Amino acid sequence: MDYKELNLIGSSSPHIRTRDGTRNIMGEVLIALLPAAGFAIFNFGLRALVNILVSTVGCVLFELLYRAALRKSCDAGDLSASVTGVLIALVCPVTIPYWILLAGDFFAIIVVKQLFGGIGKNFLNPALAARAFMLSWAGEMTTWVGPQTAAPLWTTLFPGGVPDAVTFPTPMALLHENNLEGLRQMYSLPEMLVGLTGGCIGEVSALMLLIGGLFLMIRKVITWCIPVSYVGTVALLAFLFPRGNDPVMWMLYNLLGGGLMLGAFFMATDYVTSPVSRKGQVIFGAGCGLITIFIRYFGAYSEGVCYAILMMNLTVWLIDKSICPGRFGVPKVKKAPKAAKKEAEGK
Repeated sequence: MDYKELNLIGSSSPHIRTRDGTRNIMGEVLIALLPAAGFAIFNFGLRALVNILVSTVGCVLFELLYRAALRKSCDAGDLSASVTGVLIALVCPVTIPYWILLAGDFFAIIVVKQLFGGIGKNFLNPALAARAFMLSWAGEMTTWVGPQTAAPLWTTLFPGGVPDAVTFPTPMALLHENNLEGLRQMYSLPEMLVGLTGGCIGEVSALMLLIGGLFLMIRKVITWCIPVSYVGTVALLAFLFPRGNDPVMWMLYNLLGGGLMLGAFFMATDYVTSPVSRKGQVIFGAGCGLITIFIRYFGAYSEGVCYAILMMNLTVWLIDKSICPGRFGVPKVKKAPKAAKKEAEGK
């Protein structure tokens, strides 16, 4: 039979068929976030669940409305907007007003994602960019309640200030004051690991985040490169340059406190805003760790994960350009020795 009669369709590479699509990947990320979200509800009450639902619905609606207004196709079923909504809620205190959550959703979906072309085109992590934007309302974003404290549901439905809540010191605030002894008296390491502390609802439980991160690695949604290099850099620098009498305890509290685990496993590993090569991912993670420690030590803000990842997002193009993987099937050309090069130039 003549091949011309086969009615074949020619298309550009790649030609690998796989069931792994955006919806499947985002669905597994949502599953991996369930332990942290579930513990947030246990630790901070029903208000944590409402925050997650409000933020998720807000992100999905903003994406649908924007795509409909521009008469563009929209597949809300890819779950990317849902993941963004959940992450935005998890990086906020439980007392955050709903209108600020929705403002963050708008900024993440419309400004950071859609104005640059939609999914796969943004150069910043939408959830972290939204958090940086929401810190414009510094008072609301830095009001914490203690562990096992149920926040009221409706006191912050409309603009009008922070609800009646006692501002509870977080582990990162005490570390920023170099008060390791005070931190050890307030929170033990097991409490830090489990998450019985104050802070953002999805960042407090390092254990739940580790479980979710390991699930993503087992499912091969992410690789070890960024989380290990990120957490390892923070651990190394905190151990070598402690601000307390016990370098090991200082290191462990830095690892278990703040948004390090959430950032390392769920934010820095975003496909769109991280390098493609493994060597580039290791460099990216190490850079995130370096900037995180730098901000924690010398910045006015007690936590550095958000800004560290955002700053490294801006360097991804340079990392990818500098570390180009070899093309499959193309042999490497050996560089000529200097003597041979000079001889060739002489001829």
